[in-house]
Amino acid sequence: MIVPIEIRQPSVKRYDIVIDPLPPLHFDRKVAIVTNPTVAPLHLERVLSRIEAPQVEVIEVPDGEEYKTMETVLKILDRLFAARFDRQSLLIALGGGVIGDMTGFAASLYQRGIGFVQMPTTLLSQVDASVGGKTGVNNRWGKNLIGAFYQPEGVYIDPAFLETLPDREYAAGIAEVVKMAVMFDREFFEFLERHDLKDPEIAKEMIARSVTLKAEVVNRDEKEAGVRAVLNYGHTFGHVIENETGYSRYLHGEAVAIGMVMADELAVELGLLSREEAERIRKLLQKWGLPIDYTITDPQAFYEHFFLDKKSAGGRVKFILPGGTIGTHVMRDDIDEALVVGVLKRFGANG
Repeated sequence: MIVPIEIRQPSVKRYDIVIDPLPPLHFDRKVAIVTNPTVAPLHLERVLSRIEAPQVEVIEVPDGEEYKTMETVLKILDRLFAARFDRQSLLIALGGGVIGDMTGFAASLYQRGIGFVQMPTTLLSQVDASVGGKTGVNNRWGKNLIGAFYQPEGVYIDPAFLETLPDREYAAGIAEVVKMAVMFDREFFEFLERHDLKDPEIAKEMIARSVTLKAEVVNRDEKEAGVRAVLNYGHTFGHVIENETGYSRYLHGEAVAIGMVMADELAVELGLLSREEAERIRKLLQKWGLPIDYTITDPQAFYEHFFLDKKSAGGRVKFILPGGTIGTHVMRDDIDEALVVGVLKRFGANG
């Protein structure tokens, strides 16, 4: 199955998202595969067997969100210089969202931009992180605050990569799928409620529907000036949680799951979402063992951290919330601070 991406502004960019077994790939330029010591033993040999190129380098970087830093990107760039890569060379991101983000960012920087390809190996990166051209790294101020919009030349989603994925990682990907359904497609949400999402055929349909939804959004709004910001449902809260816990306690999708529960609580408080609908979302997340609770030790400090989020502007925090029912959305930047802090206090030790 092929899902096309076509971005028309400011210039036309096209590439395909291929959801099928990895095909033979022929390149007439130098190629470097960026991966980590968790993914490499599982998938690198098969990927290498599918690639034909004049020179293929393998760059291994440490595994984990805590290594998604400028220091790691600089190490990738140093390897490229040492191997005498030029502006026609290509990077391949073989791994999850962290590898994809760093590889894309390194590609955007090397000699002012070279090509890269995504080969996502986790459910989260297959349904979300690999699609749309967001690249970047974290720093002490927050998540993905240094980066660029830089589109890949292609995305190869091989469902076979998921056969070795731990249950916890799989569940983290489901959180991003739920996010997409809650924001855009009620029927898809009901599909997720009804089916066993670990069944290979169901999983392939789930991936295809998620990618198609995201492709439609990215095609309309590459750089998050409008509707693409809706994809950050759960992330405004989730990014603070990740930062507070040093990017080590929760997987990204787990933090997003908690963030969705917090966003839903705010939506209920505002009268945008019924308690019944919020409970349906909560139950679907719980069904897959995703965390839905987090103790906020300092609600005011948690609130202040929102202002480091990329979606805040002009001293206002933009919240992405369900818009009255599952499958609809609203963006609000006019919510009173006291009301938000009051909701955050419900997640405190005495909440």
